[in-house]
Amino acid sequence: MLEKIYAQLTDKMEKTVIAMKEEYATYRTGRANASILNKVKVEYYGSLSPLTQVATVSVPDPKQIIITPFDKTAISEISKAIQKSDIGINPQVDGQIIRLNVPPLTGERRQELVKIVKKKSEEYKIAVRNHRRDIMENVKKHKNDSDITEDEFKKANDKIQKIIDQYIVKIDEVTEAKNKDILSA
Repeated sequence: MLEKIYAQLTDKMEKTVIAMKEEYATYRTGRANASILNKVKVEYYGSLSPLTQVATVSVPDPKQIIITPFDKTAISEISKAIQKSDIGINPQVDGQIIRLNVPPLTGERRQELVKIVKKKSEEYKIAVRNHRRDIMENVKKHKNDSDITEDEFKKANDKIQKIIDQYIVKIDEVTEAKNKDILSA
């Protein structure tokens, strides 16, 4: 039963780290990266669709992103969606494609992004601690129901804390890597 609880906790932690990596990928550094467009939704035939479902996104060089719509009539809607998004790049319609020229980040914007990444890191650490609290309540319930002994409860508490500590370190490593990427791009 405790092994199942540990597996459940580890699964939640992995999902938290994956969500954090996906969110960090949407932050613009000085290099072109197609994942900055992951959150862009396009009004297409009356519904909001992710950009990747209405166009092909490619990165031919470090300073440019090319968007090729599947349906050429959607080019203006894609352009509007990019302008409304918070990526900070103006699209340039060039016939059948849209070009995004990625400007280098200013020193001030880099510092701003580092602060945002650190703030998000703290939010993910809070999420990890909330998972720990929920799992510990579950373990306490099993102890109160006499499903596990006091010794098993203490061992479970220690093991859960070790798992949490591992994932806090992972979050710090991912955050540090993103900060280096932002500052060196």
